Amino acid sequence: MNTPTIQSFFDPDTFTVTHVVSDPAAARAAIIDSVLDFDPKSGRTSYASADRVIGHVRAAGLTVDWLLETHAHADHLSAAPYLKQHLGGRIAIGAHIREVQGVFARIFNAPDISGTGAEFDQLFEDGERFPIGELEVEVMHTPGHTPACLTYVIGADAFVGDTLFMPDFGTARCDFPGGDAATLYRSIRKVLALPPETRLHLCHDYPPEGREARWVCTVAEQRAGNIHLHDGVSEADFVALRTARDATLEMPRLILPSVQVNVRAGNPPPPEANGVSYLKLPLNLL
Repeated sequence: MNTPTIQSFFDPDTFTVTHVVSDPAAARAAIIDSVLDFDPKSGRTSYASADRVIGHVRAAGLTVDWLLETHAHADHLSAAPYLKQHLGGRIAIGAHIREVQGVFARIFNAPDISGTGAEFDQLFEDGERFPIGELEVEVMHTPGHTPACLTYVIGADAFVGDTLFMPDFGTARCDFPGGDAATLYRSIRKVLALPPETRLHLCHDYPPEGREARWVCTVAEQRAGNIHLHDGVSEADFVALRTARDATLEMPRLILPSVQVNVRAGNPPPPEANGVSYLKLPLNLL
């Protein structure tokens, strides 16, 4: 099996990492967890982050087959439709997005959200395999942060979304609708059962003062040093720690606009009679 070429882009506004994964032999690629720039003060979107990715793809002569989401993000808007327009590719996410759509269709009173995942080009099931050129990708369902979270495993590289952060920051929160700390514990143990040299590529980094942003570590490093879930931490202890920590956290700055867009595969709500799309803010509900 070929070793993938990986180019990552860090967005300091949302602390998000977008990964371009390609097969160097076939020059075929996937883009994982893209970012659409969004100003919540003005409600305007822009494309600097996505255009950086487009520039890299074109300069490298890559053909994009996939626009992959690890889950429906609550901290940034996906640029997948914009990238599809300019580069092609199929927008894909885990099949359990149906559950997430059902929850948020009710929260936002949005009957256009299908609840079937039809907004996406492909829904992946646990254990499914698909190609990027001659690379084989294995889909691992890793819920807990959300019901639809996936990890994409490509040989000795795994793209874990929000499930894990760098060891000094710990693990994903579990207090969003459908999240569950015990489920996350089991998902992480599944990821950490991969070979110890496996490189884990993260979707976010929130570096402490004095450390530059990083988004790659190994299974061995996580098992030895993750502050929430290193080897020896029991499920009960993790659930207690994660639950107590989540109770102290504020909602992410962009959760309301992000989720509305991301459960629609990166598309805004349908335009109203004046041709403008509007994002909703449910009052006193969350």
